[in-house]
Amino acid sequence: MSDVYRARKLREWLYSKDAQRAKAHTVVRRLTGPRRTGNRFTLVSDGREYFTRMLSAINASHDYILAEFYLVESGAVADAFIAAFVGASARGVRVRAIFDGFGARGLTDRDRARLRDGGVSFVFYNKPRWGAFTNLFLRDHRKLLIADGATGFTGGVGIMDAFSPDAHPESYWRDCMLEMTGPVLIDWHVLFANTWRRCLHRELDVAPRQSATLYPGESGRLVASAGLGRQDVGRSIVNRVQNAKSRAWIATAYFWPSMRLRRALRRAARRGTDVRLVLTGRYTDAPLVRRVGRLFYARLLANGIVIYEYRQRFLHCKLALCDDWASVGSSNFDRWGALWNLEANQEIESPVFAAQVEATFRQICEDSAVLRHPRDVEHHWSVYIWWHVARVVFSWSTRAVSRLRR
Repeated sequence: MSDVYRARKLREWLYSKDAQRAKAHTVVRRLTGPRRTGNRFTLVSDGREYFTRMLSAINASHDYILAEFYLVESGAVADAFIAAFVGASARGVRVRAIFDGFGARGLTDRDRARLRDGGVSFVFYNKPRWGAFTNLFLRDHRKLLIADGATGFTGGVGIMDAFSPDAHPESYWRDCMLEMTGPVLIDWHVLFANTWRRCLHRELDVAPRQSATLYPGESGRLVASAGLGRQDVGRSIVNRVQNAKSRAWIATAYFWPSMRLRRALRRAARRGTDVRLVLTGRYTDAPLVRRVGRLFYARLLANGIVIYEYRQRFLHCKLALCDDWASVGSSNFDRWGALWNLEANQEIESPVFAAQVEATFRQICEDSAVLRHPRDVEHHWSVYIWWHVARVVFSWSTRAVSRLRR
């Protein structure tokens, strides 16, 4: 075979759909980090404390800050973070931020100007545009803050007053954040840099710093998905539920699990595993999603799964606990997120950290209504109409994602 012929065939393949798919899968593999030891993790579930810890990390920084958030809205919380970002920039700290173009639509022009004038470099991921309807659903749902490569945070919280007990003492959203130190932060840095490059088509001007390995430390890895049906986060939780021996507990704000996850949960319950779903009750920002999602309850309850519906306020947590393995991050473990969202979770293998997560679960369950039998669930007749509408929407979404991936 001549060199000319081989070169021509290689060129044809590089521009083929097979090559594009291979490239896409290569990118996805890079998103999920290796398992790293020597880390320390702390679950922070108090609304005042996680904001205090994040702001303290920003105020103590001396090299760089990386921030990536889906929900950003002007208010008291945003004022505190903008002041901290601008103050860090005035000290010579390089501040780089990514906000979702849809989730941050509540950030006023005045606050955007404060960031810009204060030397903060920020970009909006996939700002809504006329003529690009399908791309509108591609969202950056991740939540991340890294200070100097030494301290990091991830979870479900946004920079908005809805999460603040001070701004809304009776109705603030219940959530949690994971504080991280150790070698895993380099993978979160690389993930941020990938999204930064995707938004601006240039490399991030902040090099990652290797964090010291801690002894004794905890083992964990970053698992991330880049939307368009990528299943990294979902596949990981399904595998863990399938192998869970003592418990499989999941907390999520929006309950629309995949068929594989529902099947794994039912089978785990039938083999004697303690399976619990901790979900939001009547306080929610998406009541229709909740009503339709409750149609999944009957079959799950019939197989021995116990469902807790939080009664105090909106439960926005995204947590999973299988034996001594835990997952904390932005993913709701739902089909919509797998189809459209950039997601990222930190997985942790540690009995010590599992005890922290267990304590949080038990606190939430104490303030929840408990459902144990299919007869405990009632539906309004209109929910069945919305069920069929939702099936049409998901069918269209699946086809749209398939077209975008070509």
